[in-house]
Amino acid sequence: EGDEPTTAFLIESGLIEILTGSAGESVALAQIGPGDLLGEMAVIDASPRTATARAVTDCVLVAIDRTSIHERLDAADPVVRALIRGQLQRYRTALARLRGDEEIAPTDEPPDPVDVADASLAATGISKIRLETQLKQALTDGELEVRFQPIQDIDRGTIAGYEALIRWDHPERGAISPVEFIALAEETSLILPVGRYVFDAVCSALATLREGGGELPFIAVNVSARQTLEEGLLDELVVIAARYDVPIGRVKIEITESLALDFVRVERLIAHCHSLGMKVALDDFGTGYSNLGHLHKLRFDSVKLDQGFIRQMLGDARSLAIVRAVVSMVHALDADMIAEGVETAEQLAMLKTLGVRYAQGYLIGRPKSREDLMASHPAPAL
Repeated sequence: EGDEPTTAFLIESGLIEILTGSAGESVALAQIGPGDLLGEMAVIDASPRTATARAVTDCVLVAIDRTSIHERLDAADPVVRALIRGQLQRYRTALARLRGDEEIAPTDEPPDPVDVADASLAATGISKIRLETQLKQALTDGELEVRFQPIQDIDRGTIAGYEALIRWDHPERGAISPVEFIALAEETSLILPVGRYVFDAVCSALATLREGGGELPFIAVNVSARQTLEEGLLDELVVIAARYDVPIGRVKIEITESLALDFVRVERLIAHCHSLGMKVALDDFGTGYSNLGHLHKLRFDSVKLDQGFIRQMLGDARSLAIVRAVVSMVHALDADMIAEGVETAEQLAMLKTLGVRYAQGYLIGRPKSREDLMASHPAPAL
């Protein structure tokens, strides 16, 4: 008790008793053994040790230095750090009361920069927990909105399909970026109900579009890494499509390029989709994860070229050469190309010259609400 917190220990063998003083007597708090950590709490919050460890039997300990512990904490999720910080604060308070210690009086000394940084990360963790809870409630209350961005068949000049994009207008924060709340959902199993929410909205939209006559467009849905781990992912989609009585082949699955690195899992998912009559697109091609060694084995029906290439191709000969090469490669794989980020008529004309089949971007149309989709969608000839 009172020692500086320079080191924690892992107990290899033996038993150790943890004690503290209370009302002039020694009180045993716990007995720990092989596989347990000793002294880590003082190391974590840089406080003098507030209890004493006594060997009950012969012990072998492995020393763990302060740097090793803090490097791992620094890399930990803010939520985890917030949970640890809360546990430590409660432990310190309970121990102080047990010992009969007086509360520490406020000080005029400036706060330690480490404490300030740790408190900031803890606040970030609490904010994430709060936002996750609010996201669950938004799902329950149907507050998330699925919008539909049109995809044009360039040769025909018609809208062939849409990409489903989920949006959240938070009652306090306003519009929250999907990058933030989808990443939050992917950290937990919350992405699964979010996925079901999108599937339901897509099938519901297809059912309404079918009532307007004509052939149905396809609607593409992004699938996350966490969702692909679920064996029943496509089975759930089959059930939802059957409930709305829409052909499941009108739903298209989009897989980000980073997921394609998990070759076995993605190959199995593509095969399952094809067995159901669904098409699969490789999304964000060219964003840094390209693995041509596996691409020829993964039978994608279409490849979406990242918008960065499209925006630069007219002003940069090298970018244009890359687009031309990728289009040729995709055609050689018997797949269609979808160009993202098309914003000008000149870009669209060049894509047509290159033989790109589909275009998506603000020139084609911004994401539409369900109501706008129903009001504006023509009956395309696919």
